[in-house]
Amino acid sequence: MTSSATPHTEIDAGNDWLEDMLRGAGREHRADYLADDGFTQRLMAQLPEPATLPAWRRPAVALLWALGVGAVMLSLPGLFDQLFRGVMAVLVGHRLGVPDVAVAFVLFGGATWSTLVYAMRSD
Repeated sequence: MTSSATPHTEIDAGNDWLEDMLRGAGREHRADYLADDGFTQRLMAQLPEPATLPAWRRPAVALLWALGVGAVMLSLPGLFDQLFRGVMAVLVGHRLGVPDVAVAFVLFGGATWSTLVYAMRSD
């Protein structure tokens, strides 16, 4: 069994003398110009253009979602009927059953998840 000769103490990041010195040196030399003989401009000119998504992508994704919803509606007519009745019950003001609420939560969760996946994509 080995033991460490130096005690482990936690360093407070807000009271770190080295960090303070580095920040001070950075403030001191921030405005200084570093001559690179055009290296940065040459490097930036050689970088490839960022990839852009094709213009047909967004309508194609919307069409695929519409076809998917249509396929689910056709393959599960009982589910669509139950969902339609649940929506009508909410709009008319009747009481909802547990299956109606469960289907609403599943659909809301799916829509939320899809929206998050779409928003978090990297373009």
